[in-house]
Order: sequence, then structure tokens, then C-alpha cells
Amino acid sequence: MNLPIPFTKMSGSGNDFIVIDHRAPFLDRGELASFARAVCRRKFSVGADGLILIETSDEADFAWTFLNADGSIAEMCGNGARCAARFAHRNNIAPPAMRFKTLAGIIAAEIVGDQVKLAMTPPTGLALDAELVVGGAARRVHSLNTGVPHAVLFVDDAATTPVADWGRELRYHPHFKPAGTNANFAQVLGASALKVRTYERGVEDETMACGTGAVAAAILAVLTGRVTPPVTVTTSGGEPLIIHFAAPGGQPPQEVFLEGAAKIIYDGQLQPEAVGGQTVAP
Repeated sequence: MNLPIPFTKMSGSGNDFIVIDHRAPFLDRGELASFARAVCRRKFSVGADGLILIETSDEADFAWTFLNADGSIAEMCGNGARCAARFAHRNNIAPPAMRFKTLAGIIAAEIVGDQVKLAMTPPTGLALDAELVVGGAARRVHSLNTGVPHAVLFVDDAATTPVADWGRELRYHPHFKPAGTNANFAQVLGASALKVRTYERGVEDETMACGTGAVAAAILAVLTGRVTPPVTVTTSGGEPLIIHFAAPGGQPPQEVFLEGAAKIIYDGQLQPEAVGGQTVAP
């Protein structure tokens, strides 16, 4: 690879990403995982929850490859998608109303200032009221795929929920084999408001926000009669996400929109020392 590599550090509601223009590819597919692990290491490199590579597409304005901090490829990431959309518009890759290709399908997005409204792919795989042992007790867990798989457990107090421990249990629970799941812990704050904390698969820890997790929690909260849409979700990072959809009649809505800020933190260049440890195991 040719160094230094220009990049932009971005944040979607506290979920942080390294975004790189990769339309003229300089990374081989076989080295993407090790590269992502290297640059996403906190304290040793830039540090991030994930790496976003903006690439060319014959079907849309652009395509992306999204890698988690552990080097695994994810089909979709709501907060990352908003950051990718704003990056593409800022760098004249796409117009304010755009479409881009992900492994979960073609995503539509609209830029308004630093806000991005994202049309999500239709959710699938609805499963309600699975009784699973979590934290030493049987608990009702709901699940939904909003581009990636999510489990949602409704709790009385999200602040005191042991997200790292319970999240790890759900992420690797036999019920969700073989791929595992992301785990969300949602507290009802009002008639149309939730607080959601998320343990993310691939990051293997709680993150400050998860867009697809917020969408899953909002839809499941409506389906189980806890709130009404549109739903405002407060993330661990404290920033609101607004999930727009029509109240479904017992099934997940087919049109879902995720709205929130996508912030540009800084532009920089990756130097050799930033990627020198890319062969280190996660």
C-alpha cells in the first residue's frame, strides 16, 4: 500500500469510524481485515469502532466495505452509513439525495446540514418472546434483523444493566448460533422515547451508539406495545436518533428511516507507524 493514506475520522452519535476514499483501490481484499484491526486499535493507532472504505458501484452512487474493529465484515451499520453518506457528499462523490450499495442492499440517504436521514433495508427475522437465561435468570428476549441481527431485552433501568456481561452472553448465546447477534438493552422513557445501550458484535464491547440496534429496539418496542412511532432513541453517547416508520399491524414495517447527526471530527493521514502492527491478532 502507498503511505501516507488520507482519511477522515467521523462520529455517528458516538459510534466512531475511519472513512477512506477507496475508489482507486490500494488495499488487496486479503489484507482488509488486518488493516482494519491495525488502524482501529485505540491508543496505538487512530482508533475506531469500524473502518469504512468508499468504493465504486455500477448500481448506485457508490458502494462501501464496512469492517468492524476486529476485522470482520458487517453487512450494515446505521451510524456508519450516515457517516459514509456525509463523507460522500462532502467529497463530491454523491449528491445530497443519494443511493449506495451495502451487503444488506441498496441504501438511500438524504443530507441536511450535519444531519443524515437514512432509508433502512426492510427488517426481517422477527422473533418475539424467546425465553433465554441471561445473567442467571430467565428473561424474555426479542430479535430482529435490521441489516444485521439484533437481540433486544427491555429493562427497567438501562443505566444499571451490566451491558458488557449480559451483552456477551447474548452475543454468543446458543439461540443465535452460528453467526451470533448484537445485544441491545432498552428502557422506555416515555410514550415515544427509549434509552438504548448496545453490545456490538465485532467490536465485542458496548459502543456509544448503534443505529441498526436503535432501529431494532424502536420497532420491537412498538410491536410489543411499549411506545408509538416515531421513536426517539437516546444512545449511550447521549445523542438522539429518530426512527420514523408507520405503526405496523403485528409485523415489522417495510419503510423505516433513521435520522441523526454524522459529524466530521478531523481529517488526517495514516503514517507507516499507524499500520505497522496490522498483523497483530485482535
